[in-house]
Amino acid sequence: MLKVWGRRSSFNVQKVLWLIGELNLPHQHIPAGGSFGVNGTPEFLAMNPHGKVPVIDDNGTVIWESHSILRYLAATYGSPGFWVEDAGQRSNADRWMDWSQTTLQPAFLTGVFWGFYRTPPALRDWSRLNKSIEQCAQHFQLLDRVLSDRPFLAGDSLTLADIPAGTNLYRYFELEIERPDLPNVQAWYERLRQRPAYRQHVMVPFDELRGRLDY
Repeated sequence: MLKVWGRRSSFNVQKVLWLIGELNLPHQHIPAGGSFGVNGTPEFLAMNPHGKVPVIDDNGTVIWESHSILRYLAATYGSPGFWVEDAGQRSNADRWMDWSQTTLQPAFLTGVFWGFYRTPPALRDWSRLNKSIEQCAQHFQLLDRVLSDRPFLAGDSLTLADIPAGTNLYRYFELEIERPDLPNVQAWYERLRQRPAYRQHVMVPFDELRGRLDY
């Protein structure tokens, strides 16, 4: 059986569990990281020398790094909806996945979520934080323009393009920060909220992370 290591409040683990839910894959979830520990054990480090979650073991195939896991699961179990053979068409999703990881996620998860929610109020650097909030606004306004003529990032249906970017939305709209008017992103978010796998694996309470800089 497919095994998944990670804590459910981990942003990167949520991406993987969301896709697993969309694919209806039987799996065993093994809590790891944060207060669960495990990721520093010799057994875990033998799977991922970086000691990070998520990690999967699919009947002996061990993979770490969330986007590598997403591509593996899509290629193995998600054809044709999440994995098309045509490389050019498949790049529609790849581009958004890479953009989300290199541009949106650092601005939001590192800059805003860590800088605001996971940092105790007395330690917040508001100069840097306000810059990150403005960066996020610009990134989400870009998404809003893209989504003006389509229901999902790569077209008419959910693809891998939506998963890394869409995982940000629950936290972004829950934080008490200033946000621009984003009608198309909001509509996209509402469509994602209708999906059982999104509700189960992404809309996970994250109270345990408030003011926590240690994991």
